[in-house]
Amino acid sequence: MDANELLKKIRKIEIKTRGLSQNIFAGEYHSAFKGRGVIFSEVREYLPGDDIRDIDWNVTARQNKPFVKVYEEERELTVMLLIDVSGSRDFGACGEIKKEKMAEIAATLAFSSITNNDKVGVIFFSDKIEKFIPPKKGRKHILLIIREIINFEPESNGTDIDVALKFLTNAIKKRCTAFLISDFIDDHDYFKSMSIANKKHDLAAIQVYDRRDAEMPDVGLIRVRDMETGVDRWIDTSSKSVRKAYARGWYERQQRLASTVTKSGVDLAQVTTNEDFVKALLGLFRRRGMK
Repeated sequence: MDANELLKKIRKIEIKTRGLSQNIFAGEYHSAFKGRGVIFSEVREYLPGDDIRDIDWNVTARQNKPFVKVYEEERELTVMLLIDVSGSRDFGACGEIKKEKMAEIAATLAFSSITNNDKVGVIFFSDKIEKFIPPKKGRKHILLIIREIINFEPESNGTDIDVALKFLTNAIKKRCTAFLISDFIDDHDYFKSMSIANKKHDLAAIQVYDRRDAEMPDVGLIRVRDMETGVDRWIDTSSKSVRKAYARGWYERQQRLASTVTKSGVDLAQVTTNEDFVKALLGLFRRRGMK
């Protein structure tokens, strides 16, 4: 992609996603992802009913009467986007290519975070950590992230979500809000790492998939390529048993995903490439806002 084409694409995504984040998601984002900690604000005189554990003994000794520490919610967050850049993100038969939908979702989340003065960082992963962008604030930083999301070319085509979650847990020391954006076409077991990551941080999962990931159409004999392994093979899609086996494989993977996120306590939003992601994200925000 040349520089002019890249700039046009960045601008198009910025206009669309900035509008969504400011006009639709701003309030929902604030209520769903409140500051998870408290910070010291001031001291004041003790009042009946105050928790004695909040007494500031140093000030109390100096003033010769009890004073308590007052805390307020820490509003500023660190937001981490874990973005799957494996080969399967280049697939799109019904609607947009998966990586384009992922880019729009990630950009919307990034612009939503600006309204809250949050820091945003990114972990690009395949079956390894491809790139880590440390969290920072500001529009310039967000535009850098969007450029990378659109134009990033991974070294590997495989997928290993376990690697990404372990990196998040080890690399980000302060509690953060993290969004794992992937099609979740991954046969590795990542339950333990997801559970650990969600205990340390505040993790949500967003699955972006194509309808053809779930079902194979009857179009006769076709040659298909596994976009992660690069292996070509011929498949007779007119065979009912072949189509059933394909659908069963998708169903079993989805069942594993549902079980993993449920047991890990992670909220999941699902978006197909041929639908608007607004409804799914709003649903995710509102579910989390009720917790």
